[in-house]
Amino acid sequence: MDLSQLKIERQESTYAAPKRSLVPWIVLLLIAAGIWWFRSPLKRFFVEARLPKVEVAQAYKPDKRAQAVASGVSAGGYVVARVRAALSSDVPGRIVDMRVTEGTRVKAGDVVARLAFDEQASRVQVAESNVLVAEASLASQKARTESLRQAVTGLQASLENARADVLRADAEVDWATTELRRIDRLREQDLSNESEHDDKLRMARIAEAGLTASKAGVSTAEAALARGRSDVLAAEAAEREAQANIEQMRAQAQESRDALDKTYVRAPFDGVVVLKDAEVGEVVSPNSQGGSSRGSVATLVDLATLEAQVELPEVRIAAIRQGGTAQIYLDAYPDVAMPGKVARIWPTANRQKATVEVRVTFDKLDERIRPEMGVRVVFEDPEPTANDTPVAAAVEGVRIPERAFVQRPEGNGVFLLEGDRVRWVPVASFERAQGVVILPGNEIPDDGRVLVAPPSDLADGEQVLVR
Repeated sequence: MDLSQLKIERQESTYAAPKRSLVPWIVLLLIAAGIWWFRSPLKRFFVEARLPKVEVAQAYKPDKRAQAVASGVSAGGYVVARVRAALSSDVPGRIVDMRVTEGTRVKAGDVVARLAFDEQASRVQVAESNVLVAEASLASQKARTESLRQAVTGLQASLENARADVLRADAEVDWATTELRRIDRLREQDLSNESEHDDKLRMARIAEAGLTASKAGVSTAEAALARGRSDVLAAEAAEREAQANIEQMRAQAQESRDALDKTYVRAPFDGVVVLKDAEVGEVVSPNSQGGSSRGSVATLVDLATLEAQVELPEVRIAAIRQGGTAQIYLDAYPDVAMPGKVARIWPTANRQKATVEVRVTFDKLDERIRPEMGVRVVFEDPEPTANDTPVAAAVEGVRIPERAFVQRPEGNGVFLLEGDRVRWVPVASFERAQGVVILPGNEIPDDGRVLVAPPSDLADGEQVLVR
């Protein structure tokens, strides 16, 4: 047997040893870089992992208003002015001068605004001129009346003279008649001649003619006097008419001055302007219903009449009384109690809201009080009802949750969070009410953060993690 056939032929191997890979080193390098990059969060994670997990709550101190509300009947409302006016003019017109703005203090009679006045001023000038003309006419008429009165006086004197002339003429007639009769008797005795008789007869006739003329003169003087008196009466009537006319002119002048004065919008009382409702150039009208005209120029309030207006539920109205005391708290200053008194209780209720309006006056007005501010009024000495329950706000002090109050054998206290560490604060006195613990002392600030249900093994100064 040929064993040579059993020979194994060996070929030269082409296998080469693999090169060493860098991937593991790259992965390790990346892991190391990641650990280095996130070293702070990782360190914080491992540190926080061993810290106690705690819950915190905010300590608080209720304001004085809340405390007062807790012990009395209260209602919300607003500050209103008992004396308030929307200032406008009696006549429509365009504003040419605006002298106030919001916050301006004015006195009664001060000018708030001025309307266009040129037309009214011209009417005043015309009316005053008419008054001057009427006064001149009256003066002229008075002078004429006085002249006529003086003329009547002269006519009266003329009449008296005429009557005196009649008396003289009558006396002359009597004398002439007597002389004629005497001559006639003498002729009968042939003691007188015809010539003397004719002279006496002629004188008697002349005397009678003079008497007739004197009587005519009296009639003429009487007629003249009557005409003079009529003229005086007519002059007096004209004078009265002139006086009436001047009164009419003066009334028209006063009316025009009043119309001119109505172009001024004046303050009816001392107060402060709270709203400026119009500007220069706008038209205002007392009967404005919208459109292009304003109804008022400005709104004025008397700050001395500020009071609180509240609506009290009608079921609590029996708890207050007229003249009763109250405490008023402005929403802007909730810690400031302002004493007041119940001034008015409305005689009717609001059916829709089931409330009764109550007005409370301030015992002393404060410069911080402004109209339309929100207020809370607490009525003192209310009549308690069966539904009234104690409220924690009635007790003064800082409030913390009841679970934040720690009672230990060594003493009671609270863990106060300061940064990320706690501080143990011993508490000397406390009071429980409605799920809170009231600390009347000043151990805990009213804005401090306290731990709620802290771990039993928590120590003072220990670092914690807030959940």
